[in-house]
Amino acid sequence: MQKAWFYEEYGSKEVLKLGDFPFPTPHHNQIIVQVRAAALNPIDFKRRQRPIFPSDFPVVPGCDMAGVVVAKGTGVTKFDLGDAVYGNIQDFNAPGKLKQLGTLAEFIAVEETLVAMKPQNLSSEEAASLPLAVETAIEGFVTAGFKEGQTVFIVGGAGGVGTLAVQLAKHFYSASYVVATCSSAKVEFVKKLGADKVIDYTNTKYEEIEEKFDFLYDTIGDCKNSFVVAKDEAPIIDITWPPSHPRAVYSSLTVSGENLEMLRPYLENGKLKAIIDPTGPYAFTDVIEAFRYLETGRARGKVVISLFPTGNAPSFVSRELGSNQMPRRVAVGASVC
Repeated sequence: MQKAWFYEEYGSKEVLKLGDFPFPTPHHNQIIVQVRAAALNPIDFKRRQRPIFPSDFPVVPGCDMAGVVVAKGTGVTKFDLGDAVYGNIQDFNAPGKLKQLGTLAEFIAVEETLVAMKPQNLSSEEAASLPLAVETAIEGFVTAGFKEGQTVFIVGGAGGVGTLAVQLAKHFYSASYVVATCSSAKVEFVKKLGADKVIDYTNTKYEEIEEKFDFLYDTIGDCKNSFVVAKDEAPIIDITWPPSHPRAVYSSLTVSGENLEMLRPYLENGKLKAIIDPTGPYAFTDVIEAFRYLETGRARGKVVISLFPTGNAPSFVSRELGSNQMPRRVAVGASVC
């Protein structure tokens, strides 16, 4: 058995337990990853609070991770044992139930198509902070049909998705003018991400903004108010459900290792940076405290979990894996996910 955080009923963060959970074994198209770092997302606590997506109890929360491949199914061709990888392991658009075994565990199983090689210049913590948020950010630009040279107004520029939307707008999608909102204490932080102008929402109302934009990207679900900054025919994207304005289009995400690979040059040259909330990384034993902080809505960037246990390993993994020794053999069979 491995150590994992899990819950067996819906409710507040107090339903989370740290205990033993079965080791996974891979399907033919899956890899087994020893998790080195994980990141929390709002969907993790929303899913815990109520049955948003079908899944079976007990549920191990967590979508994002970075770690090392320790086993693989017979159909896996992209990765070898010992590869450092990262990704979002939960494909919300796939048929059927979500995986029971999320990333707040020592070992997880994931389809090879959902993950990518970790950029060498990123720590495990930095890599783990990226997948779900950056995939969500990308989807918004794709859904909007954003074109090079257009202007964009980003609501919530300091959050997990917002910090990446600002950077993508400037350095990947080549926006001509990027404006973002945040609170007073985070203005300089968002400017450093690449925003041409930052609006302190505590001092300025949307109605007071004279400029109109080619694209309104609302990452916090406030488009019932923020819509006024969009041009008459401009797309309005909302990543929360349901959108609070009739013109807004809900944008979810496409979970794809290819999208992560596409961003590799921008991560490796430093144009796109992983943003970890300065209160972290949190230790594996402090997951409840990490959720408490995330649920305040005050995070600046991503809330990351690190310092995973290393004392447990399934029979197919060398007990010395923590010192970079390769796994002994590959196990295949039925997955617990």
